[in-house]
Amino acid sequence: MMVRPEITVSVQEARTLAIKVLQDHGAPSRGAQLQADLLIEGDLRGHPSHGLLRLPRLVRRIAAGVLDPVTEGRSTWTHSALLEVDGEHGFGAVIAHNALAEITERAASTGVAAAVIKNNNHIGMLAHYAEKVASGGQVLIASTTSEALVHPWGGRRAMVGTNPIAVGVPSAGDPVVFDMATGAVSMGKIHAYAAAGRPLEAGWAVDADGRPTLEAERAKDGAIAPFGGAKGYGLGIALEALVAALTQTALGRDVRGTLDDDHFSTKGDVFIVAQVQRGAPHAVAAYLDDVRNSPSADPRTPVSVPGDRSAARRRRALIDGLSIPDALWAELHTLASAPASKGSLK
Repeated sequence: MMVRPEITVSVQEARTLAIKVLQDHGAPSRGAQLQADLLIEGDLRGHPSHGLLRLPRLVRRIAAGVLDPVTEGRSTWTHSALLEVDGEHGFGAVIAHNALAEITERAASTGVAAAVIKNNNHIGMLAHYAEKVASGGQVLIASTTSEALVHPWGGRRAMVGTNPIAVGVPSAGDPVVFDMATGAVSMGKIHAYAAAGRPLEAGWAVDADGRPTLEAERAKDGAIAPFGGAKGYGLGIALEALVAALTQTALGRDVRGTLDDDHFSTKGDVFIVAQVQRGAPHAVAAYLDDVRNSPSADPRTPVSVPGDRSAARRRRALIDGLSIPDALWAELHTLASAPASKGSLK
């Protein structure tokens, strides 16, 4: 399989172009900046599946009338610490940031606050939100559902979402940021490998006939393996049920709208924010240092904690720039000079 060429661009150049594409297709300034920053974070952290690769799809969804680039969503406090949010099919980043702003403020007085969100588009890497909340001194637990992309343990048909979960915990140093999907990989990563012409790793996916495959294009029509076997499968089922029950959104094969161009998004998002005791960040920082300084199995590779490698990759990318497939970069420039999308919500 031939690996397709890439171009290296500065973060500012990529951000400027992404904002222009979004504004040219109907997004107001704030919405364009929030959504662009979310996509850039995916590329910065080494996860192009959640990066600029998704921007052309957002434009197509606007044109199809299933994404409203203007709305800020509607929210209602149904209990003192529970915020129900109707995203009104807006940008995932905008709706998620608005919800977090409300519940982080409420948690400061109630101790814990949660947001349950429906009718929202893809919210990107959960690590982005976990780091933001934890850096502000609060804990975040976040989860979201996806299309049925993962086959059950012992099965071969996609029946469960990749259903990621993220945790952010304040520390006197860098916060703890843990973000994982319950599939072996995300379907976005499968798409990224397909776009780059790269082979998959063994055990990641099966094709439409349920046969193991290393071909990303074939895997797009198949299913992803559950992460960690039966345990990852069980966690995926638990999170699917939890998020759907709290948000009153779809389950399993009824979830649509994060990997296609023309269906309303039917998945759900859950954010839970909690205050921490005053001395907790220092205790967490001391513990993390103990873990990092513990003996390594390979002296050439020190022990790390969740978030270390992603943060290091992000720092390098801020200096060295982002590697973007040539074809994607050309497509984004075409979108920036194309007539504005004029779709209306169906």
